[in-house]
Amino acid sequence: MDEMFHGLDTADPVIRERMRNMAVDLPDEPTPEQVDAWVEPAELLRDPEFRAHMRTVAEFNASGRGPETPVGASMWFARNLVRLAAEARERGVSPESPEAERILRDLLGDADPAAVHERMRSSANDNVSRYRELLAVVKGHGPASAHRAEFAWVVAALEARAGG
Repeated sequence: MDEMFHGLDTADPVIRERMRNMAVDLPDEPTPEQVDAWVEPAELLRDPEFRAHMRTVAEFNASGRGPETPVGASMWFARNLVRLAAEARERGVSPESPEAERILRDLLGDADPAAVHERMRSSANDNVSRYRELLAVVKGHGPASAHRAEFAWVVAALEARAGG
């Protein structure tokens, strides 16, 4: 985590703390599922490409943040994204539809859709999602959803607006 956030003083403190709490330590008496889930994140963390990708995600989080940016804004955005995209998917809203455009406006406000698209493509990575899922198992929280479908819906809606 030190490598990932080195020099990124503007990263959201909530994200920084969440990432620091993503340690891959096994409990004193792990279950077989926890042991199995522990091996894969440890391998991911040894991979320089994975660490570089995580650094890119942290850099995107830090860019554009100033002293006026509320602490936890990144988490609020992610929760709002999951909620809005899940509701859209449940209603069968296509990412290409006019209704999806309204949902994107509700989600993004006046943010630049192209910039959001670039950030989302960096963080909607299968290895990053898998890492979060496995950590939930190691920590005894059971398998957690990485909300892959919701992130993919928003990326597809952004791509539809950008013409691919």
